[in-house]
Amino acid sequence: MAGLEPRGFKWVIAGRLAISERIGGYGFQHRRVRREEEIIWLAEQGIDTVLSLMSGNQNQAAYESATMRYYHFPIEEDLDPAEVIEVFAVLDDALAKPGASVLVHRELIGDLLVGLMGGYLVHSGLITDPIVATSVIQEISGRPLGPEGRQLIPSVG
Repeated sequence: MAGLEPRGFKWVIAGRLAISERIGGYGFQHRRVRREEEIIWLAEQGIDTVLSLMSGNQNQAAYESATMRYYHFPIEEDLDPAEVIEVFAVLDDALAKPGASVLVHRELIGDLLVGLMGGYLVHSGLITDPIVATSVIQEISGRPLGPEGRQLIPSVG
């Protein structure tokens, strides 16, 4: 197996939905060669779609040249919980293609990204109880979820 696993890579839904830090690293740590190696690794895992939640679309050309579908939905750190349905709609669309496997990323894995994924588990109907969704996404991500992330998990799907 070639390539390099992206930092923080975790499957949220095995084989279908994953999260990681920005491919190639963030800020001054970003490296083109690392980005290329991580894209190779993602392709070997079956990832064929990337949803970037970052403000800029820096890696779009690299994803598209690797024949990955690319979605860009910039969100701010102070995302209003009422707006998460818009993020879920983009994710629904990205996953709608039969067999699609989607990576969602921001610069770093934090409460916003983890909370959104917990919320998506409820939104998609895979988990109906937001308390269970919170527990599951904390276990998957390996990090506790603070109040900013918890507020992104809807009480109904």
